Amino acid sequence: MKLALFDLDHTLIPFDSGMAFTRFLVGRGDLPADVEEGYLEWTRRYTSGGFDVNEVFRFLVGAMGRVPPPALADALQAFEATLEQRVPMRTRALVHEHRKVGHLCGLVTATARFIAEPFARVLGIEHLMATEPARDERGHFTGELVGPACFREHKRTHVERWLAGRGLAWDKVERSWFYSDSSHDLTMLEAVTEPVAVDPDPQLAAIAKERGWRVLHLADKPQ
Repeated sequence: MKLALFDLDHTLIPFDSGMAFTRFLVGRGDLPADVEEGYLEWTRRYTSGGFDVNEVFRFLVGAMGRVPPPALADALQAFEATLEQRVPMRTRALVHEHRKVGHLCGLVTATARFIAEPFARVLGIEHLMATEPARDERGHFTGELVGPACFREHKRTHVERWLAGRGLAWDKVERSWFYSDSSHDLTMLEAVTEPVAVDPDPQLAAIAKERGWRVLHLADKPQ
């Protein structure tokens, strides 16, 4: 069995999926503009290293949880319709190349599952490993998580749990790929036989050069 796994933000898409959906909700009037400003501050902290993924979800998904679930579902459907124009054809082609030769494909992202699902559908990726947000008894997102975020070393944990659910493990995988832009994904990149640095950040670019990993350039500048 051969396995192809993909990060989402700044790897298969040249932008941050959480920010894209936040701006969409702000544009519809479902969220106030200060939520976008607050999320921008978190992305700056991500770049500088002062980043707590649990605090990010409490802020962003907690804010989205104030949107009534039916309205949020409608927004997600409308948001998905915009992605045909935003998801690059070159990344869809990359996924298609793996799928057409029968590789098992999965999207592995720190993004909340409900935001990542539309991207997975547009990309044609059936399997999704993402951060699982908790809901309250009314179905509203609380900002808390179910289990650890699908981030850093926990991406591998999520993948291994998914493999186990299919009766698989790494030693049953003949060949494997993981595509990522970020040094945060080093644990996953080291787990596969074919690590691929996609438009890598400076830290990952240096590691890829040192280790002789493939470097792939897919993205235009972030939107």
